[in-house]
Amino acid sequence: MMHKKFLIILLFVLIASPAFSAGGSGGSSDGGEAKPITQYQIAEKMIKKAKRFEKKNKTDKAQKHYKKAIGYLIKHNKKFPADPDTLNYLGFTHRKIGDYENAEIYYSMGLELDPKHVGINEYMGELFVVTNRLDKAKERLAVLKDCNCKEYKELKLVIEGKKESKY
Repeated sequence: MMHKKFLIILLFVLIASPAFSAGGSGGSSDGGEAKPITQYQIAEKMIKKAKRFEKKNKTDKAQKHYKKAIGYLIKHNKKFPADPDTLNYLGFTHRKIGDYENAEIYYSMGLELDPKHVGINEYMGELFVVTNRLDKAKERLAVLKDCNCKEYKELKLVIEGKKESKY
């Protein structure tokens, strides 16, 4: 039942999203055979650029790149649905533009597919901190407890208030 709800919400978000019409193509100008670039890879590049703009306090440019990334991720998700990594980035980019509701939907869908996904658990935990739901953030931290990964340490610091979410 919960799965159907997420699919219905995802369909609505896909149709209603203003970023849905964003496009792009990859190619090579060296005359040789170019390796195809996926929408996901283009989105990753947009996200990296957005993070660099954030570090330079160029918030408007960062927001534009996050929004462009959403368009590419949605296209990738249509072609390759049910990929937790894509859903993680969809959650991340929506969170970065302040759309916490859709961020949580995408993170939840990703966790439904892969409950132990390290990135989703960290980012969803950070979302819960930002939205003042520390109890839920601690639940995400508990999932990461045994991963022996930097994501556990990062989320723990964010929950303890010793570090702001860098993402």
